[in-house]
Amino acid sequence: MIQRHAEKTITSLLRGFPIVTVTGPRQSGKTTLARAVFKNKPYASLEEPDVRQAAIDDPRSFLARFPNGAVLDEVQRAPEILSYLQTLVDKDGRMGLYILTGSQQFGLMSGITQSLAGRTAFLELLPFAVPELSAADRLPASINDMLLTGCYPPIYDRELTPALWYGAYVTAYVERDVRQMLKVQELETFQRFVRLCAGRTGQLLNLSSLATECGITHNTVKAWISVLEASYLVFLLRPHTVSFNKRLVKMPKLYFYDAGLAAWLLGIRTSEQMETHPLRGNLFETFIVAELIKSRMNRGEKPALYFWRDNIGNEVDLIVEQGTKLMPIEIKSGQTLTRESFAGLEKWNALAADMAASPALIYGGDESYRQKGISVVGWKQCGRLFK
Repeated sequence: MIQRHAEKTITSLLRGFPIVTVTGPRQSGKTTLARAVFKNKPYASLEEPDVRQAAIDDPRSFLARFPNGAVLDEVQRAPEILSYLQTLVDKDGRMGLYILTGSQQFGLMSGITQSLAGRTAFLELLPFAVPELSAADRLPASINDMLLTGCYPPIYDRELTPALWYGAYVTAYVERDVRQMLKVQELETFQRFVRLCAGRTGQLLNLSSLATECGITHNTVKAWISVLEASYLVFLLRPHTVSFNKRLVKMPKLYFYDAGLAAWLLGIRTSEQMETHPLRGNLFETFIVAELIKSRMNRGEKPALYFWRDNIGNEVDLIVEQGTKLMPIEIKSGQTLTRESFAGLEKWNALAADMAASPALIYGGDESYRQKGISVVGWKQCGRLFK
């Protein structure tokens, strides 16, 4: 088993909460992690029809099976037990009794907010991070292979090519789960929508343009994007509001949580195709932004990440809030940096003056060094940027 950085965070949270809830996309390793933390406690998957029915029909008897706590997997499938859990942990008084997992934010989070407020801590678990793969000596050798392979754990556990695994994943989870949540009837339209979203990863999200290209309404696009977010497939990066007396872009940018999934949806199947693909830069940016989010989430922190762009094209790929300071980060997919590569950061530093802190440039090469007061970070080291 590849060691997850979030394990220490969960262990720490269990000392102060009776329940820890772990959410994240399907197949991100939630169950494996929960069972590793609770090695000696029972496990029940509410995906199994008989287990789920028992939990729904008689919640008290179901929970009575676990007097010393348990891992309850995919708990959004039986939200009825959450109120009974509240009563149980209040009466018991012990910390670290249960780990709950779930793959959908909508039903799970609304139920937990109502029933378990103050009784559970939360941790969002995304697929493997680069430092986790590196420590296990499983990191792909080249950045093109990394973008093609992605970070989902089953790809590293099984004798399967990424293309075969992603094909099955999209059919089994993306199309099944998300379509059930949306009650989408037209599978072909939804498939086209997801692929069009992949073609926009790392770009400003224009809802009207996406609606027109997909042949659906503006409101339908908003609803479908929200469910892709709730299923941990995509996220929206918001623009930072610091203006420097300039008009700012207000649209968010769309990113996939996993570059490998986005690459598969774009039809990229080999490293050679990746090298020459017109969206390679967008996929690299998607990969880096997701890695920086993972580094925060694995510590139980909310990622305070933004981008900055004014109406005449001045842009910084990422802005990280650090107290009263703003850390600018540029992302370049090339392995060779030129003088022009630093232009965006230099312009930002001039505009931000005293607000700017610790500028960094993450690129597709391997070396890390400092140049002109800027930390240059190779892609293999990007997950350690905030440490």
